[in-house]
Amino acid sequence: MRIVALVPGGIGDQILLFPTLDDLKRSLPSAQIDVVTEPRSKAAYRVSKSVHQLLTFDFQDRNSLADWGNLVGMIRDREYDVAIYLGQSWLVSCLLWLTGIPTRIGYQGKGSAFFTNPVPFKQSQYIAAMYHDLLTGLGIQSTCPDLTVNIPLADIDWAEKEQKRLGVHETGYILISAGSSQLDQSLGANIYPVENWRQIIQNFRSKQPEMPVVLVKQAEDELVTSLESSLDVKITSPDDIGKLAAMIGGANLMLCTDSTPMHLSVAVQTYTIALFGDTEPAKLLPKSDKFLAIKSPTGRIADISPNTVLQKVWGG
Repeated sequence: MRIVALVPGGIGDQILLFPTLDDLKRSLPSAQIDVVTEPRSKAAYRVSKSVHQLLTFDFQDRNSLADWGNLVGMIRDREYDVAIYLGQSWLVSCLLWLTGIPTRIGYQGKGSAFFTNPVPFKQSQYIAAMYHDLLTGLGIQSTCPDLTVNIPLADIDWAEKEQKRLGVHETGYILISAGSSQLDQSLGANIYPVENWRQIIQNFRSKQPEMPVVLVKQAEDELVTSLESSLDVKITSPDDIGKLAAMIGGANLMLCTDSTPMHLSVAVQTYTIALFGDTEPAKLLPKSDKFLAIKSPTGRIADISPNTVLQKVWGG
């Protein structure tokens, strides 16, 4: 059986699909599962264990009729038996119908007339579980498994060497992902202010001076640059998602904003405290004592006080 999943959205959306892909492969071990995702998100599949082939299409671009036609042709030529669509676009649903794929699965709502097997759209739940609901369109009734990733051995080796370089291999470390690169800001991400991070790190240094604090530095990350210049912190700059996941897996605590590193932290089962602005945490974090959310009372992440974060860290 040949299956294709069309997955618009960012890297986080792709990672939240992993439990569905893994359960699909478990239920149909001989199936070949391909994914169509956006160019900006293909890096996520470095840590996927269930995808055979990755295809790219920019669903968010101003695509011409020829572009959409190429997508239909690309999918039709591969003669898939099943298509699974995670979006809510009437146009994409119609295009899937034009491919002639015999089994087409998507959510009830916009364009569901073009699906052979529409499933209820229960959007208030954890998004990974919402994606997993699509498998009921194939008669798979299992519970959504935990989110996991498959980190390449080369990335694990890199992380071990990086921890030794930083001097944290034996001591363990607190890892902070501030979510503050220019890309984050251009996408409208809620940025937690540098002064708030500074207060939190200074508190760590005073209460547990023997525990290193490591900051994840992304490209053009002025916030981390500012913290690096004024505090006793260590900096790591993983250049792909596998290395980042491996570094998160070695941490004692992950402190982050609502972001891709948060999903990776869930996947590697690192104790996580995540800051949320106006997003509902229950949709992005599974229920677990290991994954704690702090939601802004105003919807602005900047309005979460450092004391609130520290109370959660120290169990107050």
